[in-house]
Amino acid sequence: MIVELGALSLERGGHLLIERALREHGRVWVRGSDPDLPGQLATWSRMRGHSFAGGQITSSPDTRWVGALPTGGPNPATLGAVAARADARWGLAARGALVEDGAAELSFPLSSRDEVWDDDAPRLYAQAAAAQWDPATAVPWDAPIEHGADVEDAVVQVMTYLIENETAALLVPARFLASIHPHYREVLGLLAIQTADEARHIEVFTRRATLRRDKLGTSTRGGQASLATLVREPDLALASFLLSVLGEGSFLELLRFLHETGPDAVTRTVARLAAQDEARHVAFAVGHLRRQCEKDPGLRARLATAVRSRHAALQHTSGLNAEVFDALVVLAAGAWTPEAIGKGFDRVVTLVERMDRARRGHLARLGFSEVEAAELSALHTRNFM
Repeated sequence: MIVELGALSLERGGHLLIERALREHGRVWVRGSDPDLPGQLATWSRMRGHSFAGGQITSSPDTRWVGALPTGGPNPATLGAVAARADARWGLAARGALVEDGAAELSFPLSSRDEVWDDDAPRLYAQAAAAQWDPATAVPWDAPIEHGADVEDAVVQVMTYLIENETAALLVPARFLASIHPHYREVLGLLAIQTADEARHIEVFTRRATLRRDKLGTSTRGGQASLATLVREPDLALASFLLSVLGEGSFLELLRFLHETGPDAVTRTVARLAAQDEARHVAFAVGHLRRQCEKDPGLRARLATAVRSRHAALQHTSGLNAEVFDALVVLAAGAWTPEAIGKGFDRVVTLVERMDRARRGHLARLGFSEVEAAELSALHTRNFM
């Protein structure tokens, strides 16, 4: 295909004729009499991300060639195509955009699809965006609280524990956000919303704890040590596994337990809303890691080693503090009689068993055998998260 420009320069609109022809034919010859045509074509091609062969191509001194060979995007003809590896030359450009040659490179440590992607990420992102809730209106803050001071003390202790766990759950995805190539925008969006979810959880748990108290509960050295191992983990796969698959997978059961046993509408509501968000976090982590395990079977061994290493590092800590365990018993009991306290204790033991079943289920989805899943679940931190 030859585009005849005659005396028309690119500066006066000749580029429109070239672009139209490129859309139809993919590559074209350009012929014109403007003496500046070679330089104009070279500059325009570079700016538009097209390859350009300068010099005399045919017997005519006025004929040049420009081809629609974009330097950006895995396949600009396919809307939403996701590259196996994102090029540093794409920088912050929108996925599929034509990137001008010579643009400054911007490297991201996590630039491989296999490192970050899950085919369910677009759906989960859309769901996450649609499921955002406003703490001011979603929680019945004015609902009556009719239980006694000792039950309220138990609520405050549990909320204190939830706050510190959610702080760790915010910091972990936040530290990886700037490491992921923006080509994988749905993953970036999901992690950004996850950090926003955790910030909102911290807000509502703090607000619930201080509804009738001006002091929070106890934070233990063992609990801090357990959470610190999550925050310090430098590998995205291992951090996602320890935090979202095992930790939040257990935490999700705790939130459901609080929704069932909370002594007031505010406590039950904040637990239900937080669980709704946490379920999505777990779903993405399991899907993302399952895909990675399928691509790299050796990853399972690394995941198992991470669990064992964390267990060894924390074996001298007390894990869940006694105040939190006792507070959960009080909330589950519902009354101050020996029979009620005994039933409350049994319900907390059942909660721990539910957490174990949930962890083993997630591990099985990642390809671990039943024996391996049981072993690794048993080694999970006593701090739940």
